[in-house]
Amino acid sequence: MVTEQFKKKLDQFLLAFGISLMIGIMVLGQDFRDSLGSAMSVIMDPVVTILGASNFHIVLFIMASITALYASLIQKYTIDWDLMRNTQEKMKGFQKEFREAQLSNNTALTKKMEEERKDMMQDQMEMSKQQFKPMAYISIISLPLFMWAYHYIRAHEGASLVFPFWGQQILTDTVLGPFQHWIFWYFISSLAVSQLIRKALDVGGV
Repeated sequence: MVTEQFKKKLDQFLLAFGISLMIGIMVLGQDFRDSLGSAMSVIMDPVVTILGASNFHIVLFIMASITALYASLIQKYTIDWDLMRNTQEKMKGFQKEFREAQLSNNTALTKKMEEERKDMMQDQMEMSKQQFKPMAYISIISLPLFMWAYHYIRAHEGASLVFPFWGQQILTDTVLGPFQHWIFWYFISSLAVSQLIRKALDVGGV
């Protein structure tokens, strides 16, 4: 039987690992990103071989679907959605009442509500912590997959994809700013699948 202490230790390890990946991507630079992508090649390259390099957009779609499912499950079971809803509703009501007190120059009520604001800020901090924790978990899966795609496409710069209305586009060409076509396709796929999964799992609704 898994003990509470073991669960706590595992939770701490996963959080530390996820945060380390996020920091590593930003701080350690290209070498770290390449190493992470190369490590994932052991798993992902055979998938490309099975589906065929010409179907790389399907590989990206599968990756996006895996990430969307994983993220939705993590958010469903790590975030207190009732707390989120209650905190947001309380904050809306508080802000409205606070504005009315200020407009009516009700100094006594304004001062009292400023004290209440401290409690509201604590609830918001708790809400922010609950939102950050899933990010660390999600990064354990999403960042290595994303870095593998980045690593693979850099080695196959001629890869292309036919987009509706745009026609055939080189995946490494940019859509807007630094966003390349493959990133655009990945996020559009992830967003679409995520909406379906979140609806099915009743995730969110804040």
